[in-house]
Amino acid sequence: MAVVVTTTGRAQRIGGHVQRNSGRSLARGVPALTELPPGSSTGIGSLPHRSASEAAAFALTEYDVPAIPSWPRRCPAESMIAQAVVGINGVTAGQYGSLAVDASVVDPHAPVITNVCSPNFYGLRRFVEHAVASGFDSPVKWQFVGPVTLGVALTRAGLADDVAFTLAARAVRSHVASLSVALATDLPQSPQIIFIDEPWFGELLRPSFPLAPDVAIDLLSGAMAAVSGVATVGVHCCSVADVPSLIAAGPDVLAVPMRADLVNVAGYLARFVENGGRIAWGVIPTDGPMFVSPDRHWRDLVALWTELDERGVDLELLRSRSLVTPHCGLGTHTPIVAERVCQGVREIGRRIADSPARELRA
Repeated sequence: MAVVVTTTGRAQRIGGHVQRNSGRSLARGVPALTELPPGSSTGIGSLPHRSASEAAAFALTEYDVPAIPSWPRRCPAESMIAQAVVGINGVTAGQYGSLAVDASVVDPHAPVITNVCSPNFYGLRRFVEHAVASGFDSPVKWQFVGPVTLGVALTRAGLADDVAFTLAARAVRSHVASLSVALATDLPQSPQIIFIDEPWFGELLRPSFPLAPDVAIDLLSGAMAAVSGVATVGVHCCSVADVPSLIAAGPDVLAVPMRADLVNVAGYLARFVENGGRIAWGVIPTDGPMFVSPDRHWRDLVALWTELDERGVDLELLRSRSLVTPHCGLGTHTPIVAERVCQGVREIGRRIADSPARELRA
């Protein structure tokens, strides 16, 4: 990795000379994402590898759109919450995922510094080193925790709700903007796809949730706006979330696990793809018993799409605007299982690419 970026928008080379650019001009230089083939595969979050070289090579070769991984099994500092609290005065991530908070020094309005050289972003740096060495210049996908999920973690660590969510919103916006500039510096020909990861959106409609739905939607929308126009921005939620709320935040890509009850939001999905949105279907589960063949998951997808078609979703448009992923990250599995999951995801993606809409009706 070649840069450290601060909230001032200045980029500094890690090794050698210093190059200073405004974050805005670098961001404007990021190439736009053009069309992706139907069924293009990409990854979600973490990988289980302990070898940096093996993990970077895996990420570059196992997906159609390489996904920059984190490696929390190798180092807990690469967990998504630990990455998000980098540069926040008064908040420290513990070795086992806990947060320590000194509320007396927490300032939700202070600048948040993104130090790409920190251990928290080791996986990012190694991926970029391998990508640069191989001459990689295709689209790249990465993700970062969202402000709602980070805010929940900060409230659980002891911060008041208003402080926690204000701080979370500022930190996430700062980090995603800075990281997008860092990647644009080293991979200037690679369009970026950025997922904001919001697992806690699955709790959004519960009466006990600390935020009103419209406030949570605004927080997520603000995080995506930090890189809107310079990247294709998506939202990922691996739990059973309220899809209309996710769509209301304005993502370019909606990344959710494939499940039968999505037929109940067929109208929202139809309008989303008609307006240019993409859907990244989580087609292979990452919890419970591992599969032997992707055939059952393929049949489930065809059955879901058939029902969506019957409820007015343009099936050919849906096919052409679809990506495929695992449900969630693979960091809790073994490298062999991770490879098997990715093979299954790619196989389903190939079937999408090779099947015209008329053949997808169950």
